[in-house]
Amino acid sequence: MGSDGVEDVTIAINSSPNKHFASQVNASNGLATLGGGILCAKASMLLQNVPPALLVRFLREHRSEWADSNIDAYSAAALKSSPYSVPGSRAGGFSGSQVILPLAHTVEHEEFLEVIKLEGHGLTQEEAVLSRDMFLLQLCSGIDENAAGACAELVFAPIDESFADDAPLLPSGFRVIPLESRTDGSGGPNRTLDLASALEVGSTGTRTSGDSGTNSNLRSVLTIAFQFTFESHLRENVAAMARQYVRSVVASVQRVAMALAPSRLNSHVGPRPPPGTPEALTLARWICQSYRLHIGVDLFRADCEASESVLKLLWHHSDAIMCCSVKSLPVFTFANQAGLDMLETTLVALQDISLDKILDENGRKSFFTDYGQIIQQGYAYLPAGICLSSMGRPASYDRAIAWKVLNDEDSTHCIVFMFMNWSFM
Repeated sequence: MGSDGVEDVTIAINSSPNKHFASQVNASNGLATLGGGILCAKASMLLQNVPPALLVRFLREHRSEWADSNIDAYSAAALKSSPYSVPGSRAGGFSGSQVILPLAHTVEHEEFLEVIKLEGHGLTQEEAVLSRDMFLLQLCSGIDENAAGACAELVFAPIDESFADDAPLLPSGFRVIPLESRTDGSGGPNRTLDLASALEVGSTGTRTSGDSGTNSNLRSVLTIAFQFTFESHLRENVAAMARQYVRSVVASVQRVAMALAPSRLNSHVGPRPPPGTPEALTLARWICQSYRLHIGVDLFRADCEASESVLKLLWHHSDAIMCCSVKSLPVFTFANQAGLDMLETTLVALQDISLDKILDENGRKSFFTDYGQIIQQGYAYLPAGICLSSMGRPASYDRAIAWKVLNDEDSTHCIVFMFMNWSFM
């Protein structure tokens, strides 16, 4: 169909959805009474130095980084008899929590079938006909980083809370295919990357045009495809919404990919800049001043009074430095680049991670034993141990130090951890 002049998103139309779903469709769901069809919006992007398994694991476990609850609700409405009006897209607008309910997995754990429960949506009055909880049936594969050259994908479809066996599925999702790995005869340069080829609406799939990279770079192609039902009179509205949403997802994934790309592989493009907000500049100054106050030495061996220089040194420090709140259940509020790499997360998703989730049993015992000393004395040294990233990967560190950060009024603002000489195991 026609485009809006920007050819980054391809729109394909299936005007005969009943033929596609065959006997799955019955009169009790919205697909049977659909007076339009199914629309698929898809786009592809080149990824450099981002392991496919790592990216897909992040997309699976941090849906709030890219999903929009309005779009999720619209997709879920396709299972009802009366879908509501086309929503506007706002990337990262998922306002509830995500619960992963495992159903099955293969023997080697290379594939997972699970139900995703999306809780706590703030529904508008128009959306009140929907359950506050929504459910997705999700298939995830290729997230083993040791399986070199494997395709990784995350495919999901809204399902009714009844979990009926004959319910029709309208899948969407992500697929990442490494460009340098071709393990079978079908993996040539013209292998299709179209995740929604089952729509049978023509040869609109995105194809690779050849291997122009070198073995020194990890290169892969990510294909994003989202499917939506539409009624005939709303076809153009749904198409516009789908284009906007896929573009916002692409932008979100690009930010995530940049954050997940290991710094050792990104040295040719230079270090990533630190956040330049006034809050970050002030926090960096408080961290360094409090370290000097409690430990008696400077955190950095440099004479830099400017807050911009202090933040830059903190951000690019080789040790993982992380701030967490002073609460009964401490959560992280800030980390430098090494800290984000260690936790395999971004500054936005960092705030969903609590301290107890990254420490092993010995680390938790050591922290809670020394917590009183940190508050009273201002600092404590922690022994060598193991942390877990947000992806579940263990990272060892030689030793750590925790200190209390004071603000300009000498009140406790947060606690900082610095994990020294860390590395993934």
